[in-house]
Amino acid sequence: MVAVPNIVIAGGGVVGTSIAYFLANNYDMPVTLIDPVGIAPGASGKAGGFLARDWRDGTPLQDLHRQGFQLHQDTANDMQNQKSIPDIDYRRLTCSAVAIDESAETVQKPRSKKLKDVEWVDENVVMGSMLMGDESSIAQVHPRKFCEALWQTAQTKVGSTLQKGRIVKALLKKAVEDDTMAIIQAVELDNGQILPADKLVIACGPWTYEANTWFQDYNEKHDASIFIPDITGVKCHSILVKSPKVLSQAVFFEGDGTLGDGDLEVYPRPDGDCYINGFPDEESVVTERPGEETLDRAALDLLQKAMQQTASKELFQGQSTTIPHTEQVCYWPETIDGLPLLGSLPGVSGAFVATGHSVWGILQGPSTGKAMAELIMEGQSKSLDLESFGLERFQLDETV
Repeated sequence: MVAVPNIVIAGGGVVGTSIAYFLANNYDMPVTLIDPVGIAPGASGKAGGFLARDWRDGTPLQDLHRQGFQLHQDTANDMQNQKSIPDIDYRRLTCSAVAIDESAETVQKPRSKKLKDVEWVDENVVMGSMLMGDESSIAQVHPRKFCEALWQTAQTKVGSTLQKGRIVKALLKKAVEDDTMAIIQAVELDNGQILPADKLVIACGPWTYEANTWFQDYNEKHDASIFIPDITGVKCHSILVKSPKVLSQAVFFEGDGTLGDGDLEVYPRPDGDCYINGFPDEESVVTERPGEETLDRAALDLLQKAMQQTASKELFQGQSTTIPHTEQVCYWPETIDGLPLLGSLPGVSGAFVATGHSVWGILQGPSTGKAMAELIMEGQSKSLDLESFGLERFQLDETV
């Protein structure tokens, strides 16, 4: 009988749950998922869930991006066939970019004829528009519901387990055949518990950089240099408001900077909610803990003001104020070169890293999950070429 490896995944976001899903579906392999809060505690639960098939064509991300788009359709079909899985609100829709005059509080009459590419934006502030995609290339999913469905599948199909906590140390031994390599054996949690780990996947989003401390003792004892390149985060607020009708067009507003740095993005959902975000903070090292991110009232008020100005008539029936039913904030992860970190952790047999997808984590989560599941179980990914995303590209300079 072949022994089943102990696979530990650190991070309960879309990447961690996607890996768990594909390990369950394609390999009948259970995992232990470790997260200090639970499933989708950060950006994976508070993102917009916007999916655009070809917006990374011509870049190293093209295959990862396009496969992610298709896998969202495939997993939505799979979820629909599982009667016990709640609806994940996957659907196709359209998307337009709209240039607006942010200084136009009110204009007595429209500046142009009815805009054929725009479903719901107030015409009095529109300076121009362009269709960015139709139902063939644009879709959306509710990110938290998606992550929960991925995880529920892994639980029910193969018995994967969730344990709340935080890893504080990786327990390693030196490889006999190669003394430059370490082998993962277990992880220690913040409550002192030791969990066996033949495979360890680090998928902690903007908190991934903290995993460097897990290897500190081994590095000092064996004069090793196991490290994960810097991961930073971008803090972004969002609000949710109810529309009087269900809309089917996402809109990217492009302003003149009057309201602030950045632009407004609006993703209507099939339940009548409108997800609104924009004007992100500067990139920085994330020091706030998962689930404890603080709200900035000024940032939330800015979103309300911008939304009221651009869609008061169509979305809010001319109301003078718009009260969100949800206010939230999260961080998305960034890498130094803008490409995710996907692959084996150099110097540690059995350890892997999967993070750094920037604003496209929800879209690229499934393709990442499938590729990483293949790498973990077969030693290489069959579905994607991961060379461009490997951590080896940073190994020559540990200060990067």
